[in-house]
Amino acid sequence: QVQLVESGGGLVQPGGSLRLSCAASGFPLNYYVIGWFRQAPGKEREGVSCITSSDGSTYYADSGKGRFTISRDNTKNTVYLQMNSLKPEDTAVYYCAAIDSLIAIRDKLDKRPCHQFQTYEYNYWGQGTRVTVSS
Repeated sequence: QVQLVESGGGLVQPGGSLRLSCAASGFPLNYYVIGWFRQAPGKEREGVSCITSSDGSTYYADSGKGRFTISRDNTKNTVYLQMNSLKPEDTAVYYCAAIDSLIAIRDKLDKRPCHQFQTYEYNYWGQGTRVTVSS
């Protein structure tokens, strides 16, 4: 069973930076899409960014454009979310999630851009890492 483990969260001042990591354990993650989501207190979970394994294409929600960068290191089975110029409104629990490649192929979803996947379509989720932006 694939498990995703997020790390890198913490307390940072406004304007600061954090790099979140999403590491897969258990089995090599043969993913089609990795997505980063966040959920602030009292709010619904929202997509932040995603990356497609086939071509490395990326997507950013408006909230993170120009400030967040998603990247991958396939040798480490890890996806990163670099967050710069953090704002108090970025405070949330951040989750990574994956869509399995074999499931995507089986369900004929392997040509869909990553940002078009809904939350419920992700196959694996991590437990989350908390990010607090405060002075």
